[in-house]
Amino acid sequence: MDITGNTVFIPGATSGIGLALAVALHDRGNTVVVGGRRAELLERIAAEHPGIDTVRIDTADPDSIREASAAVLAAHPDLNVLIAMAGIMRVEDWHSSDGFLASAESIVTTNVLGPIRLIAAFVEHLQTRPDATIVTVSSGLAFTPLTVTPSYNASKAAIHMLSESIRLQLADTSVRVMELVPPAVRTGLLPGQEESEFAMPLDEFVAEVVQLIETQPDATELQVERVKFLRYGEARGDYDRVVEILNASDPHGAESAA
Repeated sequence: MDITGNTVFIPGATSGIGLALAVALHDRGNTVVVGGRRAELLERIAAEHPGIDTVRIDTADPDSIREASAAVLAAHPDLNVLIAMAGIMRVEDWHSSDGFLASAESIVTTNVLGPIRLIAAFVEHLQTRPDATIVTVSSGLAFTPLTVTPSYNASKAAIHMLSESIRLQLADTSVRVMELVPPAVRTGLLPGQEESEFAMPLDEFVAEVVQLIETQPDATELQVERVKFLRYGEARGDYDRVVEILNASDPHGAESAA
């Protein structure tokens, strides 16, 4: 993926990593479309960041995805980058189904079915572009589990393997598949995470991601330095120690929640 000259759609970008990345990519000379559920946030983004387009989309709703994708492609037929950013994270207690089942189902719908449906909505179009990229968003927790967020961990592990698999299938096309692997970042993903001393400042994270895209345009994974502790525990042979450190470091899981 080149750092400039793209037309980029980022659903789930009304706050946090998605919005910061949208602004950074727009500043680098890309046409950017931000998607989100809340109209008032979309209106604010359009007002505060002239030139960024917006569209309402609920990535948990397949009808909304179909309608929004049609609108985006009608307005931006040169779209060549999809960044499937939307995701939710919740603390769960699996001692009783009353404590986790509804949450788990919601997480899987948003974090797994959402990206699958988004890719399905755009993959045929992207193959018509000479240079296209699908960016998925997993997490350090896809590789090292946080005790209090089982469904989130599993959803991000699924995104990692989905990315690996569709990259193989699309190798004969013009579409690249790039996986963004965040560590904990100071966003509102979990209560208190925006102030957590364990989480990476948002501006530092996005700046490093943009630098990675610029210097490694053919990378399959975008890994900031802080996520590699979690990403490579098993490969290094210290997986059990990494799991122990992660789950002892922060009671809210902000050490690696992303």
